[in-house]
Amino acid sequence: MATLTEVRETYPASPQRPVRVAQQRVPVRVPGWWRDAVGVGAWLSMLVVVALWISGGGIQSLGTVAGAFTSIGRLTGLVSADLLLIQVLLMARIPMVERAYGQDELARRHRLVGFWSFNLMMAHLVAIVIGYALAANLNPFVQFWEMTVDYPGMLLAVAGTLLLVLVTVTSIRKARKKLRYESWHLLHLYAYLGVGLAIPHQLWTGQEFLSSTFATIYWWGLWIAAVAAIAIWRVGVPLYRTFVHDLRVTAVVRESPDVVSVWMRGRNLLDLPVGAGQFFNWRFLSGPGWTRSHPYSLSAAPTHDTLRITVKDLGDGSHALAGVTPGSRVVIEGPYGRLHAGVRTRPKVTLMASGIGISPLRALLEELPAAPGDVTLLYRAHSQADLVLRAEIEEIATRTGARVYYLVGRRLAGRSSWLPESAASLTDAAALAQLVPDIASHDVFLCGANPWMDAARLAAIECGVPAAHIHDERFSW
Repeated sequence: MATLTEVRETYPASPQRPVRVAQQRVPVRVPGWWRDAVGVGAWLSMLVVVALWISGGGIQSLGTVAGAFTSIGRLTGLVSADLLLIQVLLMARIPMVERAYGQDELARRHRLVGFWSFNLMMAHLVAIVIGYALAANLNPFVQFWEMTVDYPGMLLAVAGTLLLVLVTVTSIRKARKKLRYESWHLLHLYAYLGVGLAIPHQLWTGQEFLSSTFATIYWWGLWIAAVAAIAIWRVGVPLYRTFVHDLRVTAVVRESPDVVSVWMRGRNLLDLPVGAGQFFNWRFLSGPGWTRSHPYSLSAAPTHDTLRITVKDLGDGSHALAGVTPGSRVVIEGPYGRLHAGVRTRPKVTLMASGIGISPLRALLEELPAAPGDVTLLYRAHSQADLVLRAEIEEIATRTGARVYYLVGRRLAGRSSWLPESAASLTDAAALAQLVPDIASHDVFLCGANPWMDAARLAAIECGVPAAHIHDERFSW
């Protein structure tokens, strides 16, 4: 086929499913320098740790083999402990940090920092044992046993290390793919216990932790900051918002054989710093599995008393949503995410959705203020039956003057592409330029499977859209 105009469809407004006009509340956009400041702060914390090691005689101790192993063990242990606390802070849901990076980027950095922390922790253990064994002229295994049973806090530290080994091993991609999300999430929580069990050993036997007043204040301050961040943002704020807004399920609507929408009603919901396109971590108190939260995006712009999510059956958590009982209380953590009107930088916007990725973009389509023709939605689906929320999209488009293109068909084989099989004669960039000729002057919002978003992002960049004007959210774990 030479063009894509054949896959464009125009529909009349649907009087059966009117779309609400939402009250807008655009989340605050975080200045770009904040992201740099967070990164600089993390690197400075490691420089402080190295300085503490130097001031404690770390370099002087390198003169002998035993001293070198022991000193290197001390350094790796210090950096490992610092990275462990940075790792905790990265996923503490601190609002300014989460808004600056987004949870997908924070999760990637959390994973990277976690593996470095674990590797350095193991290096610390091996180096310290060898250094002490050489100094005492003992077999390293005997030395390890004596350290474990005789040194204060070491038994707890060993137990904590084993828990961190469990968490790290199950975080390796191949192992992670063999676990259900729910099982992996439960195992991952043991990291907090592992960190807690390591504290007594560090405070009782780690000389750099107590070597000076500054060192004591620094380490205690870092620990207190990490615990406070978890207590406030992971526990306190979610519980406060849950009880204050009193969110309850009002209806569960099946949009297609494998997609359901959950409608909820609450109090003063616009007091939440939430906008269309963002997501919460949800717990529905209606049966087994309520202890594990799941991230789902809003599929309708929030109003003062209603929220809605639309979810495809992709696992145990999403499958259970179809059976949620109206009246069930909902526990919320959030809102999170960068797919909101606050990140918009240009008058014109292109929304590109694939599959259930339509959920947050349908909400954005409803909320984005725009003149007729300023907003374009490209909706990729496997079949006509998979175009969920279609009637609502058409109602919004008719009311706002947004342009909507449906790209329907099987996945294009033979190359990574955001296009359907019917557009095989066009390159990804040529197809995008044909549908949206002035795409280079648009902000582009993406939501779909990661490979699809990668292809769509590349096409947008090839069409002249700067990377800074492309916004996406990734939920892979």
